[in-house]
Amino acid sequence: MKKILVTGADGFIGSHLTEALVRQGYDVRAFVLYNSFGSWGWLDSAPDEIKASIDVFAGDIRDPNGVRAAMAGCDAVLHLAALIAIPYSYHSPDTYIDTNVKGTLNILQAAKDLGVSRVIHTSTSEVYGTARFVPITEDHPLQGQSPYSASKIGADQLAYSFFASFDLPVVIARPFNTYGPRQSARAVIPTIMTQIANGSRHLKLGAIHPTRDFNFVSDTVSAFIAALKSTEGLGEVVNFGSNFEISIGDTVKAIAEVMGAEVEIETDEIRLRPEKSEVERLWADNQKAFELFGWSPSYGGKDGFHRGLMETAKWFTNPSNLARYKAGLYNI
Repeated sequence: MKKILVTGADGFIGSHLTEALVRQGYDVRAFVLYNSFGSWGWLDSAPDEIKASIDVFAGDIRDPNGVRAAMAGCDAVLHLAALIAIPYSYHSPDTYIDTNVKGTLNILQAAKDLGVSRVIHTSTSEVYGTARFVPITEDHPLQGQSPYSASKIGADQLAYSFFASFDLPVVIARPFNTYGPRQSARAVIPTIMTQIANGSRHLKLGAIHPTRDFNFVSDTVSAFIAALKSTEGLGEVVNFGSNFEISIGDTVKAIAEVMGAEVEIETDEIRLRPEKSEVERLWADNQKAFELFGWSPSYGGKDGFHRGLMETAKWFTNPSNLARYKAGLYNI
């Protein structure tokens, strides 16, 4: 049985991925961010049998010694830990360099020194910026339209450099906009759902004209596991997306329909990105993931998006889940 290190295991995608790996029989070490509350993030709400099966390591990827200790004895690494909120990157860009760039360097250096057999580094579709052509292939130019995006471009290039310079067996996984249960309210789908679930029919949102390619979380997880199991893709960037484009405005309509609500949209100026920083269009070409890993989304297309929204809304309307969110506050 392979020992797998998952960084960011306490987060949205990382917790789902950790649970899925355990269910598939992997020996998982879950790297969670150290805190004085002893919290494992979303893993705290995992089933007891999952929690009993994981080896939790509390640390900080900004610390190279902790990263090395966490990685010792692991065969592969799934590196998801990152700061990801775009508005907060305007506020505190230094922290994005420390976590996303230096943290990734710590992962790569430890993997190189410890002889890890496979590293899956997590990128983001934000590195593409506003689409110059669609659907977006992995050859699309990179455009750092926010400090967050710039930090991830830097991290991606570091990952590639360790492949090119040291033959580190690294794959650069590039998920598009993942959504689903447990996602933080800084993302648009939870922002919409939590407002509706709390009784609001006048939704406060930012720009609604941009388009996105939303990928349901179980599809993103299955893509990571497909990349882990494969021997292909070393030194390659691989998109994980649904190959379905929809505007934020039409996403609001789809969610309102799923949740049985009639809503109006109010533009909240504080939620608007600076004009040149807004990514206007994202739409994934996911052919390479199929060719290399045999992966394709189960929630693709309009019907798949509807099914994903149904599952997500069911989770957010559960009172115990909804209580975790401050729907009336803007979360940067």
